[in-house]
Order: sequence, then C-alpha cells, then structure tokens
Amino acid sequence: MTISEVQNAISEKKICVLIPTYNNEKTLIRVIEGVLDYTENIIVINDGSTDSTSEILKNYHQITVVSLPENKGKGNGLKIGFRKAQELGYHYAITIDSDGQHYPDDIPVFVEALLIEKEDVLLIGNRNMSQDGIPRKSSFGNNFSNFWFWFETGIKLQDTQSGYRLYPLKKIPKKYFTPKFEFEIEIIVRTAWKHVPVKNVPVKVLYDPAERVSHFRPFRDFTRISILNTILVFITIFYIIPRNFFRNFKKKSLRKFIKEDVLESDGSNRIKAFSIALGTFIGLSPFWGFQTLIVISLAVVFKLNKVLAFVFSNVSLPPFIPFIIAASLFIGAPFVSGESDFLNHDLNFELVKNNLLQYVIGSFILATTVATIFGLGFYFFLNKVNPDKP
Repeated sequence: MTISEVQNAISEKKICVLIPTYNNEKTLIRVIEGVLDYTENIIVINDGSTDSTSEILKNYHQITVVSLPENKGKGNGLKIGFRKAQELGYHYAITIDSDGQHYPDDIPVFVEALLIEKEDVLLIGNRNMSQDGIPRKSSFGNNFSNFWFWFETGIKLQDTQSGYRLYPLKKIPKKYFTPKFEFEIEIIVRTAWKHVPVKNVPVKVLYDPAERVSHFRPFRDFTRISILNTILVFITIFYIIPRNFFRNFKKKSLRKFIKEDVLESDGSNRIKAFSIALGTFIGLSPFWGFQTLIVISLAVVFKLNKVLAFVFSNVSLPPFIPFIIAASLFIGAPFVSGESDFLNHDLNFELVKNNLLQYVIGSFILATTVATIFGLGFYFFLNKVNPDKP
C-alpha cells in the first residue's frame, strides 16, 4: 500500500494511533514523527512522566494529549486511551510503545490486515524473538505467555506480549481488573472469550539498550502476571469451556452437534478416541469436585481434544450417580471382602464413606473398563463414518 492509500484507509476505518508513554524522552520524538507520516489521529497518554516528555508534547498541537498527574501503569494508561479514542469517535486503535522498539512504518501492516479481514479482529505484532539482540528473558517470557494464552483461549500465537497491536474498540471489554503490564494479557484473553479473532501480523523490532527505557520489574510484574494467569485458567476451566459447550449445543440440533463438534472437531480419530477415553475415565473416577480441572489439564498436557474430554467427563451426571456407586462398590467388593449386598442400603455418599477403599478400587476398575470400551468403540465408529485422510 502507498502512504496515501494507508492514510485514506485510516480515515475511512476511523483508526487512531495510541501512544502510552512514561519517561521515554530519548525515543518519543522519533515515534511521534514516524506515526505522523501516516496520520494525525494520535492520542498520547503521558503517564505522569518526570523527564522532558511534557515539553516535547507541547510542540505537537495537531495531536491529542492526555496528561496524568502521576504514574499509574501502562494498563491504566491504555484504558484511559481507549476511552478517549471512543469519545472521539474512533473504531480502532493501533497501540505503539514509545520506547523505540516498534517501527512506525509497520502501521500499514496492521491497516492492510484489517482491510483483508471480513470481521472485527484484534491484531498483535509478531516480533522475531529469535533474532540476535533479543534478551533471553524476553524470549522466555513470550513463550510462557503464548502457552497460557493458548490454554485459556485455544488460539495459538507466536507473539502475545508485543505492545504493537490493533484493537477493535467496540469489541473489547468495557471494564478491566488489572492496571499494569498484565493488562495486555487480560484484554486479549477476555476479547478472545467474546469470540473476537486474535491474530498475529509480522512486524520489526529494535532492542537498543543505549536508548530504550524499560519499566518492567521482573520479579514483581512476573508475579502479577502469574497470578492473573492462574485466575484466567480457573475461569477458563470452570466457566468458559462449559459455557462454550452449552452454547454450541443449544444452537445446534443433536445431529449437527455430533457432526461438527465431534466428527469434524480438531485432531485425528485416534486423538478424539483418546480424548473420549480420558474424559470417561476421569468422570467415573473418585475425583469429586476436581473432575473438570483434572480432565482439562490432562487434555492440554497430552494435546488432546479439550471439548470432547470435557463432554465425556460429565458421564457422572446426577441421574447416573446411584448406578455408578452401586457398580463401583460391587466391583470393589471381592478385593477387600467388603459389603456386596446393596439392596438393603440407600445408594448415597454415606455408604461410600463407610466402604471407601472398596469404592475407590471398584471405581478405578470401572473407570478403566468403561474408558477402554468407549475409546475403542468410538475409534472404530469414527473410522467408519469419518475416516482420517491419508
């Protein structure tokens, strides 16, 4: 795209460029001047800078400047910037860091990718983290973040930590819970949970220790990010995955659900069969209260189909519990010389408590047997109705 084409697209799509800054006097001018080559739709959030940032910004009357009295963190600055952008009528915001690591001449990459998309999308600049000069801790942190983003959303990206992004302002959450660096993780995860596509686009990156000022505090900020990911994983397992499953199920007929979410879901027939077997095994095993957590975690570790594993882990729904208890106690009785006459007892958890070892042994045998039958049965069924492509 030519510069004029990019400028026209920025105007038509109502895109602004949001620059949060804190004590980046060495690189701020270069960033602003680079962005001005493409647009004057610039919002700078001066997050309580104590250097010459305020004096620098006085020279740019054509851009919007929001000055905060004290530094509250990048996340807080971005939130204020998003609100300001929406107040000014913008539909999209490209965020670019002011520390000089991003190249303003990559703005056309975001604009062109947006024009290609047929729906709103959140774009994240994909830096080449394997190139010379990239700090090891940055590469490790990015890989760490990529893994948890995939766990929490099912979306695989090569770069989730880049601050060079394009946000669809009408699709991002309205309220947030984090104020600092971890905000950029929260917003992409929660936007993905709203079924907004999140994708990478290739961008350049420059790490110059002579002029780059980083405000990332390794121990404190990594701890905050870890706590956030722990919360997001918990929400993913106990709310997002069940919510998505039941939404998909309600939208479709049973036949269509089986066709699209089982037969045509991700993975080979072997992977699907193992996923079903895993879900069945965990569902029938005595992991009361932890079945969803365990099955999703194991599905991630062994790269199985999380949806199928979750669905079949619900084999122990309340209507089936009495039958599962009876079968487990009956199977476990010969191994511990325990109670085998259940006709004179209520099939409840009090009976399980009084015969716990018998129940545990029996339930694991039952879980293994049924999981094997389900796994093999569905494997042959799937191969018959929907053979794997060679």
